[in-house]
Amino acid sequence: MIIAVDGPTASGKGTIAKALAAHFGLPHLDTGLLYRAVGWQVFLDGGNPDDGGDALAACGFPDGLLADPELRTERVGGLASRVSIHNGVRQALFERQRSFATQEGGAVLDGRDIGTVIAPDAEVKLFITASTQARAERRWAEMRGRGQDVSLEDIVADLEARDRRDRSRAIAPLAPAPDAQVIDTTALDRDQAIRFTIEAVETAIRGE
Repeated sequence: MIIAVDGPTASGKGTIAKALAAHFGLPHLDTGLLYRAVGWQVFLDGGNPDDGGDALAACGFPDGLLADPELRTERVGGLASRVSIHNGVRQALFERQRSFATQEGGAVLDGRDIGTVIAPDAEVKLFITASTQARAERRWAEMRGRGQDVSLEDIVADLEARDRRDRSRAIAPLAPAPDAQVIDTTALDRDQAIRFTIEAVETAIRGE
């Protein structure tokens, strides 16, 4: 069984995907981390994330880079959004994601184009969303918890910029698959969102 979990930044899709993987006993892949690694590798190389050639060259990042805590920062999140617009980068990472999705027994993947591009044949497709303000407040609280000093206004502006890039890019724009269940987590806390999505997946499995 393949479960595709898509949605914008800070919508809760990563937390939900991990919970679904644990509940159903499936391996989980945060595909956004791959793009973050490419963005960070471009920076380490002294390249330009807006240059397709520099971004493609960074797709050869070492596997160890995926464990770098720097990948979880807002700065690298912005770099990931910029490199992800390049078709060459998306093609380079496609097979890696597709192989994970189609492994024996199934998997849970979260990202922005899982249900539309990486695994359009997924048995369950979810699109997790929330208001920009709610997403910004969650990210702000998360960063404050890590001791990072950032203003809520800056996070709102960053999320709006990322959303524009992700939704307007020519290749695999952020959008729910036609057969995806859209779940708005604006008014849900973490546990409520997890319970709701587990129930949604179980209902989909039963074919109801």
